[in-house]
Amino acid sequence: MTIELRGIELYGFHGVLDDERERGQLFVVDLELELDPEVAATASESDRIEDAVDYREIAQCVRDVSEGRSFHLIEALSAAVADAILERFPVDRVRVKVRKPNLVVAGLQLGESVAICERAR
Repeated sequence: MTIELRGIELYGFHGVLDDERERGQLFVVDLELELDPEVAATASESDRIEDAVDYREIAQCVRDVSEGRSFHLIEALSAAVADAILERFPVDRVRVKVRKPNLVVAGLQLGESVAICERAR
């Protein structure tokens, strides 16, 4: 079973430039989680949050990683989130997409930059 959580908005102090790291900015995280088959089967049969991967705990994990340190690159942030999720939750695979919206690069306005990290057990 695959679960997707999209549009987790975080205010973080990540970036290459000192200004980005001092004033902070919005980051948006999308997750795709492939659950351990036993966990998925148990949760779908019992319909109990105690038997499932709790989205609240997943979202808190993303926040903990973002607030735990300041990253220069969104590639490093996405990898750290993926590693933390695999470490803390019964998932077999995780795909983390970190978006940095409203980016200005070389005087040009960009819609966003995106880093995607996929990890599996």
